[in-house]
Amino acid sequence: MQAVILAAGASSRFWPLNDMHKSLVRITGKPIIQHTIENLIKAGIDQIIVVQGSERDVEKIIGNKIGDARINYVIQKEPLGMGNALYQAKELLEEQFFVLNPEHFFTHELIEDLLNRQVDGGSPVVLLGKKTDMPWLYGILKLDGDRAVDLVEKPTQGEEPSNIKVAGIYLLPKEFFEYYDRVEKHMYDYEDALKLYMKEKDVRVIITDRDLPTLKYPWHILDITRLKLLEIKGREIDESVEISDSAVIKGPVHIGKNTKIMNHAVIKGPVWIGDNCIIGDHALIRDYTDIENNCIVGAHSEIARSVLQEGVHIHSGFVGDSVIGKNTRIGAGIVTANVRLDRNYIKVVVKNKGVDTKVKSLGTIVGSDVRIGINVSIMPGILIGRDSIIGPHTIVRENVPDNTLFYSKFESIIRKRLK
Repeated sequence: MQAVILAAGASSRFWPLNDMHKSLVRITGKPIIQHTIENLIKAGIDQIIVVQGSERDVEKIIGNKIGDARINYVIQKEPLGMGNALYQAKELLEEQFFVLNPEHFFTHELIEDLLNRQVDGGSPVVLLGKKTDMPWLYGILKLDGDRAVDLVEKPTQGEEPSNIKVAGIYLLPKEFFEYYDRVEKHMYDYEDALKLYMKEKDVRVIITDRDLPTLKYPWHILDITRLKLLEIKGREIDESVEISDSAVIKGPVHIGKNTKIMNHAVIKGPVWIGDNCIIGDHALIRDYTDIENNCIVGAHSEIARSVLQEGVHIHSGFVGDSVIGKNTRIGAGIVTANVRLDRNYIKVVVKNKGVDTKVKSLGTIVGSDVRIGINVSIMPGILIGRDSIIGPHTIVRENVPDNTLFYSKFESIIRKRLK
């Protein structure tokens, strides 16, 4: 059986982590897409096709083979939607294949269910569905029992045909391309082809109740990381790790090669700490934190429910519910505010529009190679672009673009004291 992973083009990046394809963000030691490929292999998929952009960044990182599985790559030159991406793989496909998004690392648990439903229902097309409380953000199915009869992309709020979204795994026959050829070409022509197929043939749906990752927005990395960290069982501590006698480690943890856990540091799992890291004196690393290779968390720091990409250095302070891009340097006294004073949902400005995250705890998303000075405070839901500099004693209340110097200006007053 074949699987096509749609990991295509600039549209599959997100700012401020836009220096690479979003599926190449590392969690628990590997790019997200590699977790997905490895789980496809577990499910017995031995032919994998990855649709990528012209930069070929996925191919450069992943390579052409994982285990015994061969990975073929095709190029989508422009970000023209899922249908166009899949069409690039047409000539490599056999009579039946899976299509999925790169963040679906749980796939091996569901592929057999989709295949069984195909046999039981006699339908060549089977979709995975999932309930959502934000149907206006997704493609929503209209159902007749377990049969899909229509698909509405991002329906108007209050006019949704159901609360079941298409969850991003599709079992398709090659004849699907005949329907794709019949629809007008635009960003959502893949969905139009599915709708046409639904009108003329049988399409079945399996609705899952398990947590499913999505990568629509950059803060979704935190949800995906949480799911991966739940897979850690017990203590996975390399024999080369140096742990101070006064350090405290609780719960499931992974600690990689040559990492040092210093005096009175406390780690409360589930936590992943990569290779060649330093966790400083009296540092607190709290549950659902992922610290990738070559990171330094300085003395008296607290890191909670956050993801640090490779090479991040933090001197001291608090980082909560945040994603910090690779090679970023953060001075002493950082505070990432992660909860509103009124405890309402946090909104994030994306492409000049406010997006309700539907979460009440969210810190900051920081791009790669950022420099943050001492005693900086960052308000909830702020995005900071790559290669930017945040000056000392600054309060960041708005998004900071890439390659920007952002600082608060203080007036120095010097005068003679009156006696």
